[in-house]
Amino acid sequence: MMWIEHLLLVVALILCLSVLASKVAVKTNIPVLLLFLGLGMLAGSDGIGGIYFDLPWVAQAVGVVALTFILFSGGMNTSWYSIRPVLGQGITLASVGVLITALTVGVFASALLGLTLAEGVLLGAIISATDAAAVFAVLRGSGIRLKPRLTALLELESGSNDPMAVFLTLGMISLITHPNESPLSLIPTFFLQMGIGLGVGFGLGRLLVAALNRLRLEYEGLYPVLTTAGALLVYGAAASLYGNGFLAVYVAGLVLGRENFIHKRSLLRFHDGIAWIMQILMFLTLGLQVFPSRLPSVAGNGLLVALFLIVVARPLSVFIGLVLTALSWREKAFIAWVGMRGAAPIVLATFPVLAGVGRADDIFHLIFFIVLTSVLLQGTLLARMAKFWGVTVAQLPTSISPLASVMRDGEISDNLLEIAVQPSAPAVGQRILDLKLPPGVLVALIGRGHDLITPNGGTIIEAGDKMLIVSHPDLRTTITALMIGGTP
Repeated sequence: MMWIEHLLLVVALILCLSVLASKVAVKTNIPVLLLFLGLGMLAGSDGIGGIYFDLPWVAQAVGVVALTFILFSGGMNTSWYSIRPVLGQGITLASVGVLITALTVGVFASALLGLTLAEGVLLGAIISATDAAAVFAVLRGSGIRLKPRLTALLELESGSNDPMAVFLTLGMISLITHPNESPLSLIPTFFLQMGIGLGVGFGLGRLLVAALNRLRLEYEGLYPVLTTAGALLVYGAAASLYGNGFLAVYVAGLVLGRENFIHKRSLLRFHDGIAWIMQILMFLTLGLQVFPSRLPSVAGNGLLVALFLIVVARPLSVFIGLVLTALSWREKAFIAWVGMRGAAPIVLATFPVLAGVGRADDIFHLIFFIVLTSVLLQGTLLARMAKFWGVTVAQLPTSISPLASVMRDGEISDNLLEIAVQPSAPAVGQRILDLKLPPGVLVALIGRGHDLITPNGGTIIEAGDKMLIVSHPDLRTTITALMIGGTP
């Protein structure tokens, strides 16, 4: 049974190296996801690890599970109130933009590589979506601060365009393997899959919020178990109903991010950690699946397709998709540059391999090379391009805590409200969660007798509590009415 110990040792060492790689990435400005892929390649059959791994179905399964948790966490961490102003723009880029990218790359690839038009569009569909994991990681780890609407738009697009890429990929595989099938048959399938995915995601997301607030579990450690099961349930239910599971989990994550529920902050941190583990696992697995010795044969064509994607196809889709918006041409140019590809296209590239599509193995390695080029070029130059296009804003001071930032000369600013809860107050006996406080309102501290309590959503308010609340000054009247039934 020694192989189990050896396996655990190898896994532990690889995870530790992955964590250390994140530190190297920050110092060298190399996207950390690229280093994760590199570790997988080094551990593979062509690397120093010598691990032979040619199991595309395993790579696909790992990728699907990983993307489920990454999109769920991405949705939870995306503020609904931030993306609402750019919702139409994000949906346009995630649908029309993806379609334009797939078609333009498809035509170019078929002419360059001698593929049929259907095979070329299949390649374009696989590579058409920006990758949520890559965009989230690079944006949050680059140290730059973008204009809020740009950050919201980029995160919304990258989190919501995988469903369109999945639909186009599976649709093109179906057309290739069933030549008599009409492309027009994909239109009703599209609306059916997206409709089911949207409905399941919203419905089960709301159900999960209700379960979190009403079950009142005896052990706090079971709440992450519940949300983990919820993410898998959402994907599985949507996919079983022939809907788009990736859209469902992202929508469910958005629903949770919008609502208040017990232990929300700790659950957000938990799922952020799970998302990082999934990213590492996915990139390592995909790095193992590729054979680096086969990359030189596709390097020339891969570089040409990657440059066409970055310089022509992506900008064309962005400028067409955002033609009616008030965004400046500089902002559109930066959005086009941030269209990084990541693990999602590599996962999608396993679908034609398993479906037995001709030249599928060449397409897989070609996609892998394009992803490497995209992350290396676009990821490493992201901060410079942001400054070049003038889309950054001044950094906030990092030495001041969020609470201290609302204090002025030791006095409580207008952003802090202190309320003494009287015995007759309507809030007495209620959980903070049940008060339905407006978004952005935080009960920071409760003084109860000689004790100071750091509250959470399940904390029950008692008569005599002194509550320190962080909120916008305009919400004072609303908060006071909810707490004590009066005015400040």
